[in-house]
Amino acid sequence: MRAVIWFTLLFAVAVVAATTLGTNDGLVSVYWGGWRMDLSLNLALLVLVGGCFALVTLIQGVNALVGLPRRAHEWRIARRDRSAQAWLRDALAQYFGGRYSRAHRAAQRALEIQSDTPELAQDNEFTVLGHLLAAGSLHRLQDRPQRDEQLARALDLARHSAAARSAEEGARMLAAEWALDDRNASRALELLADLPPGVGRRTHALRLKLQAARLARQPQEALRTARLLAKHQGFSKEAALGLLRSLAFEALDAGRDADQVRRIWQQLDVADRRDPAVAARGATRLALLGAAEEGRQWLRPFWDSLGEVAADDREALANGLVACVAGIGADWLPRLESAWQALPRDGAIAFAVGCALAECGLWGKAQQALQQAADDETLPKPSRRRAWRQLAELAQQQGDADRAAQCYAAAAQIG
Repeated sequence: MRAVIWFTLLFAVAVVAATTLGTNDGLVSVYWGGWRMDLSLNLALLVLVGGCFALVTLIQGVNALVGLPRRAHEWRIARRDRSAQAWLRDALAQYFGGRYSRAHRAAQRALEIQSDTPELAQDNEFTVLGHLLAAGSLHRLQDRPQRDEQLARALDLARHSAAARSAEEGARMLAAEWALDDRNASRALELLADLPPGVGRRTHALRLKLQAARLARQPQEALRTARLLAKHQGFSKEAALGLLRSLAFEALDAGRDADQVRRIWQQLDVADRRDPAVAARGATRLALLGAAEEGRQWLRPFWDSLGEVAADDREALANGLVACVAGIGADWLPRLESAWQALPRDGAIAFAVGCALAECGLWGKAQQALQQAADDETLPKPSRRRAWRQLAELAQQQGDADRAAQCYAAAAQIG
């Protein structure tokens, strides 16, 4: 089909040429010195076109001949560039394959080829990536001095090159990750602090900052970082809740006196202070430091709406109240009775109510609540043992030695 089209076009050109040039009677006279040459207009046009074509061909041939050394030089540079790129790709493949010695050698070979070629030495991004691959391989090989040297070269080069700015961000995050592997939390936090604000809010950077803060025993900073991660959906909802709680626990446990615990409590996020488990942990910490009354104040809002709290959180609130039971006043009695009536089968609530009533001297009601808690096998063993011991103490105060002995024996039988 293509040949038919070409033949058709050729015939069309022949017809147009015959029609246009067949009746052309023009004459072209060329004078040179004493000579004269007469040519038909058709032949003159053909000679002119042919001469132009020959001249253009001659010029192109001369340019090709003159530019041959330049093209040969460019070809050699392109070949060295392809070779350097191939070595860099090989280093990356060996690194991901776990062959770190080979990856280091391949990265070094790529850098050597680039340094030996002045035309390639301006590719700073390539150089930074080569140094980072070499540093990563040396980190896996536990060669920290050379790793730090390669990393310093990459950072210094990236700092002075706009094209390698993204590589600099990656280098800093890699360095922070390596510092965490070395258990050097201060170095990791320093590197992460040098990141631009936008980069520092990325999920990976926040994860590294969280690890560094926990390693540095900075629970409050870790808590703020974890909350940012949860906001950016860096964790599932359940994992975020558990992590935030554990970090809030660490922050409260770090308080060495009641004033310090109060300051930490005020620095916590509002969502953390509304968490029943966190409030119970803070109240328990205050009770250990001799501020049981203030601990009960932290627990009071949750006990006023205990029916709306989940079962695990109710157990935490119950344990928190037991820890703060010393010196509890009669103002808590309506709240305790309402909670016990609303949740009559909850062993943890019965245990807390029994301990509080015993502290208030209401032995009859306390014995009933503590007996319910002691018989509840779903309660943790420490709580059941304490309930039996409380019953034994109540029996001793009532002068029932046999009952006290039975209660102590029941407590001892709980593994």
